[in-house]
Amino acid sequence: MRKFGLLIGGEWREAADGARAEVRSPYDGSAVGEVAVATAADVDAAIATAERGAAAWRRTPAHERVAILNRAADLADARAEEIAATISAENGKPLTEALGEARRSGAIIRLSAFEGSQLYGDSLPLDANPGTGQDKVGFTLRQPVGIVVAITPFNYPALLVLHKVGPALAAGNAVILKPAGATPLTALQIAQCFVDAGVPEGVISVVTGSGGVLGDALVTDPRVRKISFTGSTGVGERIASIAGVKKLSLELGASSPTVILPGADIEKASSAVAAGGYVNAGQVCISVQRVIVHRDVEADFMDALLPKVAQIKMGDPFADGTTLGPLVAEREAERVAASISRAVDDGAQLLTGGERDGAFISPAVVTGVDTRQAFAQEELFGPAVAVTAVDDFDAAIDAANGTPYGLAAGVFGGTLGEGVRAMREIDAGSVHLGWTPLWRADLMPYGGLKASGYGKEGVRSTIEEMTEVKTVIMHG
Repeated sequence: MRKFGLLIGGEWREAADGARAEVRSPYDGSAVGEVAVATAADVDAAIATAERGAAAWRRTPAHERVAILNRAADLADARAEEIAATISAENGKPLTEALGEARRSGAIIRLSAFEGSQLYGDSLPLDANPGTGQDKVGFTLRQPVGIVVAITPFNYPALLVLHKVGPALAAGNAVILKPAGATPLTALQIAQCFVDAGVPEGVISVVTGSGGVLGDALVTDPRVRKISFTGSTGVGERIASIAGVKKLSLELGASSPTVILPGADIEKASSAVAAGGYVNAGQVCISVQRVIVHRDVEADFMDALLPKVAQIKMGDPFADGTTLGPLVAEREAERVAASISRAVDDGAQLLTGGERDGAFISPAVVTGVDTRQAFAQEELFGPAVAVTAVDDFDAAIDAANGTPYGLAAGVFGGTLGEGVRAMREIDAGSVHLGWTPLWRADLMPYGGLKASGYGKEGVRSTIEEMTEVKTVIMHG
């Protein structure tokens, strides 16, 4: 069992009051690691250290930052199996999924290193301004914001850490990472890669502990210039209300739809939904939570989907063949089971699954779900798919847009004209034609509309969000 302290500016130390906490497996409850529990005093120390680190790091030439980050990427590649084992142990996802996540780490760091070295400015045509001659030259410069606070969730404890930390460092910022309380070990192993690669003192810190204790201290401090948060809409709203004047990126909740129209490849669509609804036990913000199917193809789609869902194998995340692990905590499984029960009470029909055993929920399909029901309106974050039948394309669009969220959507089938309408009329940050919402390239802009938040991730977009534009005028 690995034991970690706090990482303050690249130096490992104990919490101010010496408190520590065990991290336990959601599969069997065994202790898999131990971390220090930070206090508000530790947050203040991290921010003070980050001020010094940011001042030095912004003056480090981009090619030197690139070299350090590329060394960190090599270390992440070399340690991928160890990181994957930690992900499975503390998160509960099957080892095959965890390996896929861990093996993306090096690539994200390298992409961050490249994009951080490409901070181009623009020349300004000042002589186009009435009364201005050619005696002036104007251009823009990008510079790091300074201190970035990154607050990350449990569901992708390597991937979502790196989508914040990698770009923050590449752009020349100091970063303070607050990982999810359930999955701090992965974040600490990732941070160790940067420390071992030679990131200077003060540039990276990781504070572990209660979000309720640490969150306010991190986001309200005026020395922090940028907050990047991924988590629930409720917490995002609180951050927005108390953060003050600083840059925010908020990746929040979702209830992502997949629309199945006449003309869809039913085999492809059902296979994609059977994967997209249950990967990571459905604990993915872009998982398939809702299927909106045209009545003309509903029967064929359901006949194809149900056997595929029945083949999903629950069990030990480290066992061969396991494709569905536990949820991150038993209380989360209780919440999902209660949501399924309420959907049935509201008139929906549970066709398969939905049974709870500790932190496990068997993969569920619920049909007859009205978009107005809580089961469609609220983010589920569990291994269940809600199916809603509609009579025509317009009703499908209305149902897709019928929740407060707008993170991502998928569409199968339909005509070319309907595809064009779907990409224009579905209110989501990403619209996938011919696939479900569960797809993301690390380089693409990624972020939602409506209650799903604001700001974009994806490495290039994140670096833009973590830098500021300065206009320079040279007067002749």
